[in-house]
Amino acid sequence: MSARQPRTLVLLTLNEIEGITALHDRIPYVCADEVFVVDGGSRDGTREFFIGHGIRVLDQKSKGRGEAFRLAVQEALHDHILFFSPDGNEDPADIPKLFDLLDEGADIAIARRFGPGAHNEEDDQTFRWRAWTNRAFTLAVNLVWNRGSYVYDTINGFRAFKRSSFEKLKVDGPGFVIEFQSTIRALKQGMKIREIPTYEGARIGGESTAKSLPTGVLFVRHFIRELLIGKRFSRGPDTGGSH
Repeated sequence: MSARQPRTLVLLTLNEIEGITALHDRIPYVCADEVFVVDGGSRDGTREFFIGHGIRVLDQKSKGRGEAFRLAVQEALHDHILFFSPDGNEDPADIPKLFDLLDEGADIAIARRFGPGAHNEEDDQTFRWRAWTNRAFTLAVNLVWNRGSYVYDTINGFRAFKRSSFEKLKVDGPGFVIEFQSTIRALKQGMKIREIPTYEGARIGGESTAKSLPTGVLFVRHFIRELLIGKRFSRGPDTGGSH
């Protein structure tokens, strides 16, 4: 059994009061040594909910999921950092499992929505446009950069990093590109990526901020960019923070 390392749990929020109200009692806060929220400007009581429960809330100065990731890494006290969005899509029961993968030596641990034992939100639908698009991007990434075990979900944001590994990736992607870019760069550097199957539930209230067409266009642009730059990103400035 690998030694348990100190852990930071980061909750990413933007108007998620319905989700966090439903999920709060199911989130295993006790499995982490530090917990805080990075909030993108909620106006529905999300911030106040967490403050009322004694959980620190950091307000993003710049919008976007990519900025939320970078801010969280700068602020986190510990090397093992997990990102969770309390919107109903992500299963809180998987939080300890992802942390355990880092303890076992993974650089990145991903809750995968595809592959054996996993469930995607669209699995019960006839036309699964989002799932098909995700699988296509993931296949392309594996064909181009992966020299090890197949990574089934290169995009899902429910994941954990070692801070030391995240900083080497020097991710600068905006919005939801951050996860896709981090997976690509981890594969370029030969980092150890581990996955667990997860059950993606239905969103609880609100609307997703990931609009399919604009997000897909961004993914294509950044896929091409990563093809062109190769490993040159590794010589760029750090995007994380050190403690």
